[in-house]
Amino acid sequence: MRVLDNRSARARAAGAPASRRSGGTWVLLGPAFVAAVAYVDPGNFATNFAGGAGYEYRLLWVIVAANLMAMLIQALTAKLGLATGQDLASLCRAHLPRPVTRLLWVQAEAVAIATDLAEVVGGAVALYLLFGVPLPVGGLITAVVAFGLLAAQSRGHRPFELVITGLLAVIALGFAYTLVVSGAEPAALAGGLVPGFVDTDSVLLATGILGATVMPHVIYVHSALMPGRYGLPGPAGATVAPAALRRVLRSQRLDVLLAMGGAGLINATMLIVAAQLFAGDPGAATLEGAHASLAAAAGEGAALAFALALLASGFAASSVGTYAGQVVMAGFLQRQIPLWLRRALTLAPALVVLSLGIDPTAALVWSQVVLSFGIPFALVPLLIFTARRSLMGSLVNRPVTTAAAGVVAALIVALNVFLLWDLAT
Repeated sequence: MRVLDNRSARARAAGAPASRRSGGTWVLLGPAFVAAVAYVDPGNFATNFAGGAGYEYRLLWVIVAANLMAMLIQALTAKLGLATGQDLASLCRAHLPRPVTRLLWVQAEAVAIATDLAEVVGGAVALYLLFGVPLPVGGLITAVVAFGLLAAQSRGHRPFELVITGLLAVIALGFAYTLVVSGAEPAALAGGLVPGFVDTDSVLLATGILGATVMPHVIYVHSALMPGRYGLPGPAGATVAPAALRRVLRSQRLDVLLAMGGAGLINATMLIVAAQLFAGDPGAATLEGAHASLAAAAGEGAALAFALALLASGFAASSVGTYAGQVVMAGFLQRQIPLWLRRALTLAPALVVLSLGIDPTAALVWSQVVLSFGIPFALVPLLIFTARRSLMGSLVNRPVTTAAAGVVAALIVALNVFLLWDLAT
């Protein structure tokens, strides 16, 4: 995929950051919105609706905390690509021992498979809800459409970002309508912001919500979208004036704030709608049950908005997931395989799930738990590299930033260890 469009290329040739010569800050927004789609993929639908139906508003704080973590992580990811001119996977290969690199590649591929499972299953369920398409056929259609969306990359980063952002807008509008129809209880909502767990099942759901919100594969994708993006002529913008560099950083941070903030609001809306309409209804904890319950409680319009949002999520997130697989293999191994072959390999587990009649919502929740276990393998190298002045130059983390990211990594690891212990006992 080309990293620079014509405007950015002209800016770079002129020796100035793109933000100065191509219409200001707004033209530079986009990479974080591609990442944000993965934060509202079908796995989020499953975990958020299950959380709201089973525990009402009581896990809302998990979504808020996970979204704040996501903002920090994606800001560091974008800064890493901006400063070094390389993506995270390539940096791992260049600076870590080869056995460690191979291990990281294997787990990253496992994460890609879990990601694709969630996205293809979600798209298949949406097609079934909308048109009655059998689930295995819907999975194939989702894969083909996602493959087609990747063709936008051949025309530069901007067309791909606009397509993905458009699908993100469909998801947002769908849930905005559903929230207006369903309403919310302010007192219960405020109570849901108080941290706490109800039982061990709520810990499992919280881990799934975390895995569905902080997505390890988009750490690789976001860092790959940044090199050369802002027309900086070298690592850490070494020859760029400090004022221009600060302008670029503001653009990158605004991109993350808007995109991740929007994704967080969508996730919170999912849980609020489920808590408001489906509390105590075990059938509504599945995607099909949520669709049926929405139709009964809020009308066919709300059910249609839900299904369309789920379909847009499956299509957009699946294309980003496939691109992530390409970035991971190219970075860790410096190799590529045909895109159709990668699509087929990652599609196979999802088709098995759909063909065997396994509960799609349960498969989605467990795929998000797998993703949660993959987060530290991407987050720890990210933290190490962004704290190295030799790599980051003037964009190196401040000590407080490194400490905050370290706390995030420790919390995620601790939650996963507790979940393993609980499952083993």
